[in-house]
Amino acid sequence: MENYTYNSFTLQLEGLNVPKDSTYPVFLFLFFSYLFVMVVNVGIAVLVFMDKNLHQPMYLLFWNLSINDILGNSIMVPRLLIDMLLPPSERLISYYECVVQAFTTHMFSTTSHTVLMIMGFDRYVAICNPLRYAAIMTNRMVIKLTFSAWGVAFVLVGILLGLTVRLNRCRTLIESSYCDNAGLFKLSCESVFINNVYGLTFTVVLFTASIGSMVLTYTKITVVCLTSNNKSLNSKAMKTCSTHLVVYLILLFGGMSIITLHRFPQYSEYRKLAAILFHIIPGSLNPIIYGMQSKEIQKFLLKLFEYKKILPS
Repeated sequence: MENYTYNSFTLQLEGLNVPKDSTYPVFLFLFFSYLFVMVVNVGIAVLVFMDKNLHQPMYLLFWNLSINDILGNSIMVPRLLIDMLLPPSERLISYYECVVQAFTTHMFSTTSHTVLMIMGFDRYVAICNPLRYAAIMTNRMVIKLTFSAWGVAFVLVGILLGLTVRLNRCRTLIESSYCDNAGLFKLSCESVFINNVYGLTFTVVLFTASIGSMVLTYTKITVVCLTSNNKSLNSKAMKTCSTHLVVYLILLFGGMSIITLHRFPQYSEYRKLAAILFHIIPGSLNPIIYGMQSKEIQKFLLKLFEYKKILPS
């Protein structure tokens, strides 16, 4: 008969299982990837905050994406790196820390969708209603959209974890590389029917709203571009929308990969790797795709480097 430990406050993380001869190469890859994510996102966040020329709706909304990437990676990757250097039996985590990590990682994925949705709305207004853009995308509207993106995610994820926290636990092993909702409610020996129903509803609603808003937004933008003879407008639409669409497709593909791999337990290690890359890849590419193609940010960086060159002389 299996021994059960009820409501233990010390849990064990299965972690990322890699061959011994690959531990340090994988560790270094994840470490430098995390370092890159933090440097570029903190850099972009500071630039947008400091430079008044970047206090425009598009950049302020993009600032949310950088903050989300910083929080999402900081709560997961450092802990993962520490666990990689420990034997499996010593990869212990407190229950409360595990719940916080699960909440933050789900907030990261949900907020990524909601922020990109409001950024899509911003692009729609800029291209389809350029004359009314300043009147619509006011500072007050940007604040409302920002609170909506984070608020909706907070409520949805709060309910998701709330349904899991109510369950009694009879197991202690989290079968994942980091804490998430599925790993937590699988610790229970009670019925998790409500958790499964809400989790499925949560996923369907989020993806339907996300994909639906993108399809609607880009359909209208395409119609405007096709019926307009304004080459300048079409060029601007192509540049700004292509970056937004690429970032969204990377996020969508990463999320779909994790959901698909959940259906195949035999590929659990691939699922763990996909879940880790889901944090690292968007966090690395978002600043490059968005920030490096921004003339305003490029000008600011050039001024900064020129200022540093002048200082020694």
